[in-house]
Amino acid sequence: MKIIIRSAKIIDSESPFHNQTVDLLIADGLIEKIGTSLPEIDNAKEVKFDHLHLSQGWFDSSVSFGEPGYEDRETITNGLNVAAKSGFTAVALQPNSFPIIDNQSQVNFVKNKANGFATELLPIGALTKASEGKDMAELYDMKNAGAVAFGDYNKSIDNANLLKIALQYVQDFDGLVITYAQDPNLKGNGVANEGIVSTRLGLKGIPALAEELQVARNLFLLEYTGGKLHIPTVSTAKTVALIQEAKAKGLKVTCSVAVHHLVLTDEKLEEFDTRFKVTPPLRSETDRKALLNAVLDGTIDMITSDHNPIDIEFKKMEFDTAKNGTIGLESAFGALLTVLPLETIIEKLTLGKTVFGIEKSIIAEGSKANFTFFTPEGKSTFTKENILSKSKNSAFLGAETKGAVYGIFNQNQLVTSK
Repeated sequence: MKIIIRSAKIIDSESPFHNQTVDLLIADGLIEKIGTSLPEIDNAKEVKFDHLHLSQGWFDSSVSFGEPGYEDRETITNGLNVAAKSGFTAVALQPNSFPIIDNQSQVNFVKNKANGFATELLPIGALTKASEGKDMAELYDMKNAGAVAFGDYNKSIDNANLLKIALQYVQDFDGLVITYAQDPNLKGNGVANEGIVSTRLGLKGIPALAEELQVARNLFLLEYTGGKLHIPTVSTAKTVALIQEAKAKGLKVTCSVAVHHLVLTDEKLEEFDTRFKVTPPLRSETDRKALLNAVLDGTIDMITSDHNPIDIEFKKMEFDTAKNGTIGLESAFGALLTVLPLETIIEKLTLGKTVFGIEKSIIAEGSKANFTFFTPEGKSTFTKENILSKSKNSAFLGAETKGAVYGIFNQNQLVTSK
């Protein structure tokens, strides 16, 4: 199959064509030619979009789909199609299905379900059996089956010795440990960020300390053991400072931030709308600004949608009892453009590949064609019509967004949203 992409502005700081507007000829999944005004070729499909920009394919380090077990929330088939039309050529799948992805057969199951799609699915294996935090799961077997990292989604490892052993064990095969940070005792029955808003609304608060204390402990363990640690969805200013100090010491620690923590604050809870109930909770404006600065200065390595479909019956409840989570694939790019420069967004949506051991494809002749098509131009309102997921629990419904995603090219497949 041959494809000619017309008048695309390249956004790839590693490419010799960075910030240039060019045509690209793709043949059998490889970039054959890059230049201006490439001649037409018989039987070649031409790709044209308004104000077309093109970057390396985006990677999302935290996505939940539900299957197996929760197919009513989302299936792997539809989830990967949503990811493709949202601009992601690869997603790391969280293990929070039923059963939990905690062994080799479960990793094989989700990988087999994802065969043949343009968007690659990269399983995260549970760090502990059934994500219960008691016994270490079959990490080496899952690594051999294709797991790219190990972590218990939105669950802290309370047993410090268990985390210490895991960090030591995975070094034998260069494994990556993911540790969500939220002290359950400090969290208690909290449902919102502890602060002025939660006090005014009468909601039980979750102090920033619940995250920061766990992060500090986990970083001490990393300093003791060595190895590689990834801290997902950081949400407070102090957490950022702790990670910055750890990186200055030379520790192999990376972190991500969710789109909603960069754009939204706990002020959104005024109407007790459960679409804004997430974990960690939406924080203060001070924290949001600190997170944005940490993205800009490089302390935060990657941005994730933290896409988490939830059944409507678990969201249409009182705020205290509703489940945490928001979908985010479809709204990620448009929301980020309202708060960050374009090149920073692209960097943070592609840098995670290196952290998770995924091959990057620089936009150059002879490289594998792995692209995301988009435009930073234009403004719109995110509505239900923009939601492609089975679940509709989006925190960005009604939000003003910028730009648009046109689709992807990966695995020698073209997927467009138009």
